[in-house]
Amino acid sequence: MRGTGPAAFAHLLVRHELRLWASLWLWAARRTHDAAAGGSAFGYARGQGAMMAGFAFVCVVESVMMSVLLRDWPAAHHVVLVLDVYTVVMVVGLHAASVVRPHVLDPGAGVLRIRRALHVDLRIPLERIASVRRELRTTHEPADGELALAVGSQTSVTVELSEPVDHVSFLGRRRQVRVVRCHADDPGALVRAVERARAGDAVP
Repeated sequence: MRGTGPAAFAHLLVRHELRLWASLWLWAARRTHDAAAGGSAFGYARGQGAMMAGFAFVCVVESVMMSVLLRDWPAAHHVVLVLDVYTVVMVVGLHAASVVRPHVLDPGAGVLRIRRALHVDLRIPLERIASVRRELRTTHEPADGELALAVGSQTSVTVELSEPVDHVSFLGRRRQVRVVRCHADDPGALVRAVERARAGDAVP
């Protein structure tokens, strides 16, 4: 993130909101964000769909309950209602962002893009991939040089790099990673496609 302080943080929040609404529009239009014409998309949001739907349902129930409790205080009721509606939109928007921003393998550009919603878009040059494999993990201890992007508390693909790549966090912190753990709805297909791309074969 460029700069520091309240102005930079406000800019970050505004950009996040704009991307959230853009994701909702793309989701409604059944389109994906910035998927290269020659690339292959690999989704990862299926595993979190039920959880996000459950969270949204709880938010709706909470909103109804607060409406009943605050019916004699219209001003407070209106404020809480706006906050509750915004929370539901945020939950749906974050799921939409995961759907419309899949992982993208682009052999033509020589890049594998590992993404998670609005917060991660890591570009890995194919020549830096030392190995890629299916590996189901449900626990992830923080480790130097590792980036774990769990979905539904699990990762299913591990990518090991011969050289580190820079990862910039949502708040602008930069660090180098040599191991990336992510999730894919079809981890086998992603692994096979990356292996074919590394070998120079066509990716269907």
